[in-house]
Parts: sequence; C-alpha cells; structure tokens
Amino acid sequence: MIYTAKVSSTVPTALSRGNDPVNLQWGVALRRFCALSLGLLSSLCSAEGLMWGYGPADTMPYVGLVQQQVQHGLAYHLSQEISKRFALPVEFLETPNNRLEPYLQQGRLHLVCNTNPEWVSQPQQYHWSPALYDEEDVLLQRMDQPELTGLTSLYGKVLGTSLGYTYSQPLMGAFATGKVSRQDVRDLDTSLHMLDKDRLSAVIDMQRNLAYKLAQHPQMQLRFSPWVVQRYQVYCAYSRHLPIPAEQLDALLQELLDQHLIEQWLDEALRSATDRPVQHSADAQ
Repeated sequence: MIYTAKVSSTVPTALSRGNDPVNLQWGVALRRFCALSLGLLSSLCSAEGLMWGYGPADTMPYVGLVQQQVQHGLAYHLSQEISKRFALPVEFLETPNNRLEPYLQQGRLHLVCNTNPEWVSQPQQYHWSPALYDEEDVLLQRMDQPELTGLTSLYGKVLGTSLGYTYSQPLMGAFATGKVSRQDVRDLDTSLHMLDKDRLSAVIDMQRNLAYKLAQHPQMQLRFSPWVVQRYQVYCAYSRHLPIPAEQLDALLQELLDQHLIEQWLDEALRSATDRPVQHSADAQ
C-alpha cells in the first residue's frame, strides 16, 4: 500500500523553502528516502521465482494437473510451504526427461523432486535434499495371465516403461540384451489402456502411481505382480542456481518430514483418486 501525505498550505514545502540550511537538509533526506523506497520496490518486483521442473510422466500422488497447472499432489503442497517460508513465487515447468538435467545445470530449473541420485548422469552437480519418502518399482499385469514373479518371467514379453526412465540394473541389462522388450509410453493412463487391450505384457512404475491409476480404472482387469523390482528413496535435486540457500530448504523439508506432513499429503492424494477426472490420451484408444 502507498500512502500520500497531505501538505497544509501553512507549512512551507521543500520547493518553497529557499536556501534555508534546515530546509535543504530536509529536502535531501526526503529525496534519499524516495530513492531508497523506489529501489526496494524495484528489487521486490524483480525478485526471482523458483522454477520447479517435472517430467511428462510424473503423475499423482506427486503431481496433479488441472488445465495443465499443478494444483494437487505432494509437489503442490511442498511448493506452497516453500512459497510461504521464503516469500518466493514457485512456478512449475513440465520438462522432457532428457532436458531436466541440462536445465538444472543451466539454472533454467532450480528444483526437481521425485528423483534419486542413481537416476541422473551427474549427481555430483546437484545438492540433494533429505530423503522424502520410500518407494518401490512394481509391475501391473492382466488378471488372466500367470503371475510375474521375477525377471525371468518377463523374458520374451513387452514391458510398458516411461520414456527416459532408468530402472534396476538387472532389468536394464535385460532390455540391452533383448530378453525383455521395452516399450516407452508417454503417460501412465496410456500404458494402462494398452495393457488392458493386451498390447503390453505388463507396466512398470512407482507403486503409488500405479495404485492411484488403478483406483481410477476399477473396470480394468488388472492386478499387481507380487514381484518388487526395486526399492529406493525419493529426493529433490537442487540446482546450484537455487535462489534460496540449500541448507534452509533442507531444514524446511526436514521439518515437514518430522511433522509427518509429507506422508499425510501422499496418503490424501492416493485417497483422492476416485474424485479426480481421468485424463484420456489418443494413444490409449
């Protein structure tokens, strides 16, 4: 808010005070105050925001979109806490997976979460947050097919994967030798439809992501495989261009962990699956 002071006609203004030393000092002080105020206002208006990158395959309970804007999920809740704590606007930017690392290194992105040091090519380039939560890669398969109980049960089959994603070393080795065929799909909804139509043998993804999507598609005859492909922890990676001190962001995330809020937000997002509209893709038809 900007306040304007009324000047009484009986009080001489700075312009009518002539060369009186006291009045000159008053005028200089006023000009300095105005300059300082304008400078402060300018710096506030040009304050840098925090650019948060996420991949096209990221979905609930991590990222929930409404009209292509992040409005739900863990990332949304975290962004609200960051914005409140540091008085900093947070902007989400959907970014192809193969550009997330270059953008972080260039400073075009400041933060990428839902990741792990083993999944990036240069983990030493980033500051890593405290582990946010435990996760695991699992398989979703058709109910009318034999259970997939291990890597050898996938041999000769087509596995739905996310473009640019890295999986466990044994599975990546099976892709490289051709024992398992990898079929990259842009989004999880499309993967589930392809699996339901028997165009894929199974789909691999994070357990929470698959549980959320399966709850949205109860009509599909799909089930979880008993095989847990890989267990790991999920982190945020900070760019060296992060506009706030990395240690302060670490402290905030640790506070949220200690208060069990991250776990709470993940659980709330999972329970909301049946309330969210399903995003249909032309590839799923």
